[in-house]
Amino acid sequence: MQEVIIRKATAKDAGIILEFIKELAIYEKAEKEVVATVTDIKNNLFDINTTTKAIICTYKNKPIGFAVYFFNFSTWLGRNGLYLEDVYVFPDFRRMGIGKKLLKYLAQVAVKNNCARLELSVLDWNKPAIKFYESINAKAQSEWIGYRLEGDNLLNFAKDSS
Repeated sequence: MQEVIIRKATAKDAGIILEFIKELAIYEKAEKEVVATVTDIKNNLFDINTTTKAIICTYKNKPIGFAVYFFNFSTWLGRNGLYLEDVYVFPDFRRMGIGKKLLKYLAQVAVKNNCARLELSVLDWNKPAIKFYESINAKAQSEWIGYRLEGDNLLNFAKDSS
């Protein structure tokens, strides 16, 4: 696939990024959870103060995949890490090495930025993704449990004075 190009996303890509997000949500059986709009993507993913970045993978100038990531920090290591928030490749382009190209690109970004690690989360039922991540020697972190505070619970906790 000579014509596969990975490039940094720009605000002009907000529409296709939202399309990728919606497709990913359908795949993850969470379609109704997507409330983001193109304006949200433009205003937040590409804001001058954001630490979040996106890349687009194209084939013959047509977008076929994307990834969104940000830099986090390990207090124990004293170094940044790269956290992969989302990665998605359109179904017609799967099993062609596109996902691996996207992750390799991000691994190179991590190394270039002196990151200690590249981290991601995967749904426990997503066996193809788990198999893929294990094939590149990514290791499951079974001792950590993810928690989330969001929506009204986040708002109420933030304004609670106790």
